[in-house]
Amino acid sequence: MTDQQAEDQETYLDGYAGILTEAAGTGRRLTRDELEERRQLGERAAEAGHSLRSLVRLHLDATRASWPGGTTASGTGVADSVLAAVAQAVDAFAEGYERSQRLAVRQEEAARREFIDDLLYGRSDLGRLAERAERFGLVLSRAHAVAVAEGPEAYDDTAPVTRLVETALISRFGDRRILITTKNGQLICIAPGDQDDVLTFFAKQAYAATDGSRVAIGRPQTGAGGVVHSYEEALSTLELAERLELAEPVLRAADLLVYPVLTRDRQAMADLVGSVLGPLREARGGAEPLLRTLEAYFDAGCTAAEAARRLTLSVRALTYRLDRIHQLTGANPADPVHRYTLQTAVIGARLLGWPAQEI
Repeated sequence: MTDQQAEDQETYLDGYAGILTEAAGTGRRLTRDELEERRQLGERAAEAGHSLRSLVRLHLDATRASWPGGTTASGTGVADSVLAAVAQAVDAFAEGYERSQRLAVRQEEAARREFIDDLLYGRSDLGRLAERAERFGLVLSRAHAVAVAEGPEAYDDTAPVTRLVETALISRFGDRRILITTKNGQLICIAPGDQDDVLTFFAKQAYAATDGSRVAIGRPQTGAGGVVHSYEEALSTLELAERLELAEPVLRAADLLVYPVLTRDRQAMADLVGSVLGPLREARGGAEPLLRTLEAYFDAGCTAAEAARRLTLSVRALTYRLDRIHQLTGANPADPVHRYTLQTAVIGARLLGWPAQEI
């Protein structure tokens, strides 16, 4: 510590020696005004960036220097009075210090949350947003990609799961300009677009920490607006995975681009589903069992034995269902000419919520 720093810290002992002297002479406790003064000194010390440890040591040194002399029996009472005053003064000083620290933390958290909201909603001036981003480790002139993890429960920035995942990423990658946060109960990781290993690791950690979450990764996009677009892609991918009942724990928007294309003209897709799959409603038990049969058949690469295993059916029962589909729709799932139309209609049915919802 320099002489100047020591001199600066001495200001936080203003009135302390006098308090000890009076305590030794009268045995009195600190007044309410004196306690508040110690708290204010503690707040100022915290705002100035001094460590609490060094300041407590400073108080102890001052106590030793101001300790009353004498070793008579009455000195025991004096010592008790002085120690009580020391305890009060240091406690009040520490209380003020901690109060300032808590306020600083709350202000930092509020600023961080405001920045996250503005960043993910794209509702702030881009120039100002880029300046604020530097404070949180992001350089918005670069491309970024966003991963979103959705678990069995909602998470916030203070949740153990959030801290666990954040600690794992920091331990693995250090300072790589990564931002871990939460939004609407979901875990979010924003990373430079050329560091896919970060997002992959985040997905693994989130899946493990949440006991089976689903993670979607948006495509890298440039600029502050790019973060919003990548985030929205990740959210859309999560929604798509739920509607299609996809089993994969990690999904990439880049791998599912065909689905938004298929649903871009909703009316055309609805017409396709209705005309191709509509006749399945006439089957005993409705369209749903046969629709699931087609899904399993296509997912199994049109291999009847594998599709039957997935549906816990015999191959004979599966073949019967495929024949029934052929009879009702006029399209043969085993025929390459018909297969594409049927598979596209099946995808459209899941995207539109058919047959549970009317189209």
